[in-house]
Amino acid sequence: MPANVTFILGGAASGKSAYAEKLCLSSGKSRVYWATAQIFDSEMRDKVSRHLKQRGADWTTVEEPETADKVLGDLEPGQICLMDCATMWLTNHLLAEHDLQAAQDGLLAAVDRCQADLVIVSNETGLGIVPENALARRFREAQGRLNIALAARADTVVQVTAGLPLVLKGAV
Repeated sequence: MPANVTFILGGAASGKSAYAEKLCLSSGKSRVYWATAQIFDSEMRDKVSRHLKQRGADWTTVEEPETADKVLGDLEPGQICLMDCATMWLTNHLLAEHDLQAAQDGLLAAVDRCQADLVIVSNETGLGIVPENALARRFREAQGRLNIALAARADTVVQVTAGLPLVLKGAV
């Protein structure tokens, strides 16, 4: 039986990660946290430390900024994996000047093969104004395409705004 995929979408600081963590906690399954962020400065180091403390020791954390198969390929049916987040994952590929379509195809294939339940967090970046620079516009377009593809594969899609979940597809 294919794994259950829940896609959590929202703006920055909307409460989407906290909501996703609650879903994982309520599953009763062994929890894996796929951390996609890379730590380049003290602000990000502090944020990661806060998140680790908030989650507690009952999670297995896997730090992997780019390669989905390294994380999702090792998961088993009795587990649930929280990918936090697809936006940072995409940013890593964009800044490394990788082929974004090939990276997206690799992620989607890994999601399709994954045996564990997945909760994927991503930012909604298309609600603001058109960015004034080419890199930001390229990112916004790529993030939109990735979000559409992940939502299409997901069993459940939830938008979180001000900490409040709105189910867009499926049921929680």
